[in-house]
Amino acid sequence: QVQLVESGGGLVQAGGSLRLSCATSGSALSFAPMTMGWYRQLPGKQRELVAARGRDGNTNYAASVTGRFTISRDSTRNTVYLQMNSLKPEDTAVYYCNAQTPRNSYWGQGTQVTVSS
Repeated sequence: QVQLVESGGGLVQAGGSLRLSCATSGSALSFAPMTMGWYRQLPGKQRELVAARGRDGNTNYAASVTGRFTISRDSTRNTVYLQMNSLKPEDTAVYYCNAQTPRNSYWGQGTQVTVSS
């Protein structure tokens, strides 16, 4: 049973930085997600893509975080990171890790990021 475990969320002042990590556990040696990424969700709103990275190194960022956030991935360990700089109050949300395979989409439990003004 594949599990994604996020860490690194918390409370930070506007302009500060946080680094989120997502580790994979319970996966078989053959587990090789095509894409790993980060989504975020505000109460009452749809979950939205923040950043994703494919096995080939291609990345995709939401326009609102481009230039401030950087996604990186260790494909050998199926681990993904999100470095968040110049944080803004509007970045406040629950952040979820995601891993996509041809057959399944896996989600972590989420980690809260709160940016105070």
